[in-house]
Amino acid sequence: QIRPVDRGPAKMDDGLWALIVRINKGVNSAVKPMNDFDLYGKDEVWAYPKGAGDCEDYVLEKRRELSDNGISLSNLLMTVVRKPDGEGHAVLTVKSDKGEFILDNQNEDVVAWTDTGYRFVKRQSQNDPNTWVSLGDSRPAVATASSR
Repeated sequence: QIRPVDRGPAKMDDGLWALIVRINKGVNSAVKPMNDFDLYGKDEVWAYPKGAGDCEDYVLEKRRELSDNGISLSNLLMTVVRKPDGEGHAVLTVKSDKGEFILDNQNEDVVAWTDTGYRFVKRQSQNDPNTWVSLGDSRPAVATASSR
């Protein structure tokens, strides 16, 4: 079981910024968006993408590549959000001393979490990636989802 040691947020400098921007763009362009049902014949399969994947798969790959480049897993947190239309979505939060930044397969730019337009639901614990913590984002969603 992986238990990262939280040594505080990553120190944001030009090198780290360039790395997260490069990995976000690289994974976004290397992976073709495809839902789990089309890939695996069932819903909700979390796997490293092999050419195609859904939002969770992009997050897993970005997390792996950033970790392989020396960023602590305690600063690379899988995060569940609600898009403005109410649909659930997964993104990667990178915690730094300059704030928390979001790597998203639907955005080529790395942005501060407050600039995403998403409502934040939960994310991995910094101390135990097997534990999810509620974020209690009380900001209203821009739009509400209709029931089906």
